[in-house]
Amino acid sequence: MQPHRSRYWEHPNIGDWDEFAEQVEQICEVHATAQVESETRGLRTISTDEKPGIQALERDGTPLPVQAEHIERREFNYVRHGTQVVTANLDLATGQLLTPTIADTRTEADFVHHIARLIQTDPRADFIIVCDQLNTHKSESLVRFIAHTLEDEQDLGEKGKSGILKSMPTRQAYLSHPDHRIRFVYTPKHCSWLNPIEVWFSILDKHVLRRGDFSSIDDLKQKIHRYITYYNDHLAQVWKWSVVTPKQIQSLIDKVRLIEGVLPPATSEPEMAVLL
Repeated sequence: MQPHRSRYWEHPNIGDWDEFAEQVEQICEVHATAQVESETRGLRTISTDEKPGIQALERDGTPLPVQAEHIERREFNYVRHGTQVVTANLDLATGQLLTPTIADTRTEADFVHHIARLIQTDPRADFIIVCDQLNTHKSESLVRFIAHTLEDEQDLGEKGKSGILKSMPTRQAYLSHPDHRIRFVYTPKHCSWLNPIEVWFSILDKHVLRRGDFSSIDDLKQKIHRYITYYNDHLAQVWKWSVVTPKQIQSLIDKVRLIEGVLPPATSEPEMAVLL
């Protein structure tokens, strides 16, 4: 035991465990079949999300390098040059980052523009886009853009009043419709750990941001773009998801149920999903 240590945990607040299980099964299936679907019928399976609040910090002094028996010492004081939002797309069949966006904001319009750039990389392809349930991922503008791209001329209704645009659930239902060439698959609320792009963001943080020294916003953008190019050229590989069998999926669900207290403590704790 290490009582002096702690870490944050976000309570999923799951109300319907059957619905949660169906969502987890769907996402695991999407992960597991991404490569085969890409090779056999050109389906693009994309994991997308935003990483907000990336600070362009410039250290007010030169770090003292690592020496024998001494770790690197970094200047404590810094100059703030502002923040940026990175929105990225991870192609699960290749492991490459596609059409990243680095901008000042992450508005409804920003996300629609980002998705439009993604679709333009292969305009006639089928897309599955995995994302969380942020309100901008289920917006009126996104529904209108997808309907236009699919050449769907039906009456979409009016936001807050009627039809597909009436509410967030109705918009989500349209965007995730299984018959659409471009459809969204949403992770359960507070379960973004099911979205592989979050793992890639931790890689970006480790390799670029955590110990970075940025003289300006432009310097931050250039270093992120350079790293993405390097990553795509040298590090990208098929994104393998280890939870593929019904037993493994049930173990993952039971893990969450155990943490949430739905399963009794005596239940043996199953292994968590591991991204390889």
